[in-house]
Amino acid sequence: MTTRNTKPIEPPRPAAFEPEFIEGLKTIFEERIVFNRVLGLQVTELRPERVRARIKMRPELIGHFSYNRLHGGVISAALDAMGGLACMAAIGARHMDEPPAQRLHRFAKLGTIDLRVDYLRPGIGDGFLLEAEVLRLGSRVATTRMEFRGEDGKLLSSAAAAYIVS
Repeated sequence: MTTRNTKPIEPPRPAAFEPEFIEGLKTIFEERIVFNRVLGLQVTELRPERVRARIKMRPELIGHFSYNRLHGGVISAALDAMGGLACMAAIGARHMDEPPAQRLHRFAKLGTIDLRVDYLRPGIGDGFLLEAEVLRLGSRVATTRMEFRGEDGKLLSSAAAAYIVS
C-alpha cells in the first residue's frame, strides 16, 4: 500500500521469539509429539511468520524399495506436522505479551481439519527440506501453506491445510 509522495507502508513485523519459547516449542514438536520423532523432523528455523525443518532419509521411510523413494505418507504427515508448527508459531506470536511458558500451553486444542497434498515429483534423495506459513489465523481456524523440497531446493510436494486452533 502506498500514499502520495511517501514510501510503501510495510506491515509491522512480529517480534522475534525468546530462546525459552523456541527451545520449548522445538521440544514439544521434535520430542513430545512422538510421531514427529519417528519421522525424524528437525526444526531448523522458527519465526513468527515462517517455520522450517528437515528430514534425513532413512530405510524406515522408504515407500518404493526399487527406487529408494520416500513413502507418500511420510511426505503428507510431515507437511501436516509443519502446518501445525506454523500455527503454533503464529499463536505464540499473537500472545507475545504472555511469558513463554504460558504461551507454550496454548496448543492443546490444535488439530487438523483439512489437508490437501499435491505430489509433484518423487521423494528421492538423502534429505528433505520443509517450510510452512500461516495464511490466516482466526480465533477458531487457521489456514496454512506448506512446501516439501529436496536438498537441492527442487519442489517435490506442496500442501494447504486448515487447523482448529480454539
